[in-house]
This record gives sequence, structure tokens and C-alpha cells, in this order.
Amino acid sequence: MTGLSALWLPILLSSVIVFIVSSVIHMALPWHKNDYLKVPNEDRLMDAMRPLAVPPGDYMVPRPSGREEMRSPAFAEKMKKGPVMVLTVVPSGPGSMGKSLVLWFLYSAVVGLFAAYLAGRALRAGASYLRVFQLVGAAAFLGYAVALWQMSIWYRRKWSTTVKATVDGLVYALLTAGTFGWLWPR
Repeated sequence: MTGLSALWLPILLSSVIVFIVSSVIHMALPWHKNDYLKVPNEDRLMDAMRPLAVPPGDYMVPRPSGREEMRSPAFAEKMKKGPVMVLTVVPSGPGSMGKSLVLWFLYSAVVGLFAAYLAGRALRAGASYLRVFQLVGAAAFLGYAVALWQMSIWYRRKWSTTVKATVDGLVYALLTAGTFGWLWPR
């Protein structure tokens, strides 16, 4: 068993590495360029929604108030007539990446922390690079990628977007695993 206090360096360094590589993937490469499509008649849609003053949040349209309404002919007609959508509304105004970038770094640290916890419980100091790589890589892949699949299953996110995010997650997991393998206590 290896304590978390001995793993703080690989946790933090892997978070920094993932942060930098993910920034390159999302800002310098065209890999995610088409994840979100432009809505036809974007200005008309925005003009039509603005007076509704929909507050920031996640919405389903149409959204039944309960099971009885979901089974009603009126709700079935709404679904048939459309549009049917899952909608996320964010606050208006200039976007700020600062908060999201801080949260992403913290998320990466949490993935590293859980990977460290699992590997630390299973492996002793001096474990082989390959064994550390395997265990940390599997744990990090679960944290970075597998949890995203439910968005395509339940909320109909394009599978191509989920597959690309899974590939990103695999890259992040491999970087995390390599960092842990390199810095594992001897």
C-alpha cells in the first residue's frame, strides 16, 4: 500500500500535463471544430427566445410534468410536432474561460487523486512502471472518458462528439498513467 501523501507530485504534475495537452487539443487542433453545429436562422431563434427570458439552466423541450402527461395524446402530439430538444442556457454577456479553466484543472486533479487512491491501495512503493501505468491508466480513463457515454445514450449527443471526447480521455489517461509510472515512489 502506498499513501496518498507520497503521490502528491504525480497527482499535480499529471493535472498540469493534462491541462496543457487538453488546451492544445481544443485550441490549436481542428479536432473538435464540428462538435456543435450552428443553428439555421440563428438570429431569428435568438430574437424569438430573448423575450422569453429563459434563465440559465438545463431544459428538455417538451417536458412533461409527470408520467400521466407523458402518456397523453397532447404530449405525443408535441413530440411529433417538434422541435424536441435538450437545451443548456448559459448567462448572457461576454464569455469568460477563467472559471471553466480553473474547474477543468481541479477536475483533472480529482481524477488524479482517485487514480492515486486506487493505485495506492493496490500497489506498494517500488511497483513496476508497467503495473502502475496499467492501474492508473484504467482508473483515469474511467474518470476522463467512460462517464461521457451516457450523454449520447440518454441525451442524444452526437456519437461522433462522444467518440472524440473518448479519444481525448484516452490521451489524458495515458499521460496520467505515464506520469504516475515515472514518479511512483521507489
